[in-house]
Amino acid sequence: MRSSSPSAGRSPRTRAAVMVACLAVLIAGLTGCGTVRQATLPQTPGSTETGSAPAAPGVPTNTAEVDVDRSGTEPAVVTGVRFAAHDGYDRLVVDLKGGMPGYNVKWVNELVQDGSGKPIGVRGGAYLQLTLFPANAHDENGEPTWSDGPVYPAGLANLADVVRTGDFEGRVGIGLVLDRRAAFQVTEQRSPNRLVLDVAH
Repeated sequence: MRSSSPSAGRSPRTRAAVMVACLAVLIAGLTGCGTVRQATLPQTPGSTETGSAPAAPGVPTNTAEVDVDRSGTEPAVVTGVRFAAHDGYDRLVVDLKGGMPGYNVKWVNELVQDGSGKPIGVRGGAYLQLTLFPANAHDENGEPTWSDGPVYPAGLANLADVVRTGDFEGRVGIGLVLDRRAAFQVTEQRSPNRLVLDVAH
């Protein structure tokens, strides 16, 4: 009795050749050329870029303003700010006590003191303003929880200085003095709470 299978009358060598050809077509379909869609930072309503490969892991790709609103929560307390160079970007870490506050990150023409609006005497090629709210940089007795400053020299690849621009009416301002405008990204880290701002070189 003959089988109705199309490959029934083929030799083992012919069947093997057909299987290899089919496999080659399948692989070609999976690895064919096409555009790569690269998403911007999830927290921002940005667009996508096409036709370019994704950036290296951890390197920022977005320049749009970031705004996260957590109004009505208890103010977080800024206990310190750290910064360090990484491969492809400089990192600023804001150490927090309490919950995660809202925040805004945007480009500004100059850094000014919160409340008074007076310019802060620092010079750079670009200025990125980070504002946390509700947040304080002092304890219940009015003692600073983030000491020294207000200018903290960084001297990194792009981040020249970090500036405490204010601790006023539940808002803490942190200015980044940069050599040049570059992509940035913001991430929230927990246990303990930290807000991380990365700026590309």
